[in-house]
Amino acid sequence: MATGRRTPKGVRSSVALKIIMAVSGIVLVGFLYAHMIGNLKIFFGAESFDHYAHWLRTIGVPALPNKVALWLMRIGLIVAVVAHIVAAAILARRARKARPVRYAHRPKVQGSYAARTMRWGGVIIVLFVIWHLLDLTAGVVNPAGGDSEPSARVIDGFQPDRWWVTIFYVLAIVAVGFHLRHGLWSAFRTLGQQTARGQIIGRTVALVLSLVLVVGYLSVPFAVTLGLVD
Repeated sequence: MATGRRTPKGVRSSVALKIIMAVSGIVLVGFLYAHMIGNLKIFFGAESFDHYAHWLRTIGVPALPNKVALWLMRIGLIVAVVAHIVAAAILARRARKARPVRYAHRPKVQGSYAARTMRWGGVIIVLFVIWHLLDLTAGVVNPAGGDSEPSARVIDGFQPDRWWVTIFYVLAIVAVGFHLRHGLWSAFRTLGQQTARGQIIGRTVALVLSLVLVVGYLSVPFAVTLGLVD
């Protein structure tokens, strides 16, 4: 008869939630980088960008109807986002319950600034995703309209007279950068990188990957606003 102690149900549940957060986070990070690479095609000309957008709609054709694969990817991303948010919310609530008495003085910890911005940054990101879909995907709030080519929506959407859109875009992407940096750094710590060298490597990798993402995304609206892409 086995005499070993069973892992408490709550602990197993928390581990499962952390796995869900990790897997959904990997899916979202992979999408962000793939989407960034696709966005950069605008620098190769409108025709190249529109061809990429058309390719996304025809993935799997003729085995699948037009846009079916694209919608499957969108549904998968929605599931990943919901799973990530729900898992994070449950874990945060459990952490607060486990520490019912607030600290009189809470010392600063590594990455505390990014950690403090996770909540409001998440709100900005959600609002931005909604706007992004209405603006550049559906074209509902875009000057070029929903029947225009994708490149036209990008170019018309970031014109100088729509500077407020560019500012909103910057805020959202910076929030994504902070979120990604904190998430990657937490992942490195979870994987056991607790040595001084491991922490330096983890911080550096998280910072570099986040900066690449932020610079890659912001290069498009800035280039359009400054007239470098037309």
